[in-house]
Amino acid sequence: MSEKNVFTIDTEDWFHANYEDNLFQNDSTVRSTVEKNTEVYLKILAQNNAKATFFVLGFVAEEHPGLVKRIADMGHEVASHGYGHQLVYKQTKEEFREDVYRSKCMLEDITGIAVLGFGAPSWSITEQSFWALGVLNELGFKYDSSIFPFKNFLYGVEGAPRFSYAAKKYCEDAGELIEIPPSTIKILGLNLPFSGGFYLRALPYFIISGCAKRVNREDKPVIFYLHPREIDPNQPRLQLSRRDALIHYYGIDGCERKFRHIIERFDCTSIQDLFLSCN
Repeated sequence: MSEKNVFTIDTEDWFHANYEDNLFQNDSTVRSTVEKNTEVYLKILAQNNAKATFFVLGFVAEEHPGLVKRIADMGHEVASHGYGHQLVYKQTKEEFREDVYRSKCMLEDITGIAVLGFGAPSWSITEQSFWALGVLNELGFKYDSSIFPFKNFLYGVEGAPRFSYAAKKYCEDAGELIEIPPSTIKILGLNLPFSGGFYLRALPYFIISGCAKRVNREDKPVIFYLHPREIDPNQPRLQLSRRDALIHYYGIDGCERKFRHIIERFDCTSIQDLFLSCN
């Protein structure tokens, strides 16, 4: 059974959502909650001697450089979430390269540490944007965590591998880039998500725990993920459709408790420590 697992946190603000175009603007005058909520994660991780990967949005790093430095100084991995939280498959190759390069340089300037990993906003490397893997390789990334092995209206690649694999599977220009997908379990031939976001918030903890133990019995680490807003019932609210509001806000009241249970009961570290330490 795999003993180590991974927790990742997409470090963005409460208004970063991609359900429809022009839903948000990156505006420094908007009240931010990202620092307060990220500090909750940092405190719980520290209490349990656990590490995590923080996929930090460039806009957040620009507004809160002290937070990014604190994450790194506490021994967590700082990785890139791009700069502006735009869907990859709605960008041109040039726009994507500029966005990610801007983020990578900013994070490295703040921390003084090379940024090795990338996680796309809303898992938006899909069949439409596999070319992005080549761009990440060009920019010096060692791994990507953007291809969700479960298809829905916003993201995902049907039939994608459940566990880490060479990104060359989908893009010849990906070089040695490793793809590290979020965890799913396979039931009746289907990959079913449980390990983060809406799925983690919606499912009872005993199901999440059972699924995680099932992945570990396959001798694989669980890749958990959350966002700072997902533990904040008092955050400002976006104007969303009924469907999107359900996805975005359901289960927030109990999410911090679930996060704490996971960190207390599953040995979690960063992607870099688990996947790259031997390379």
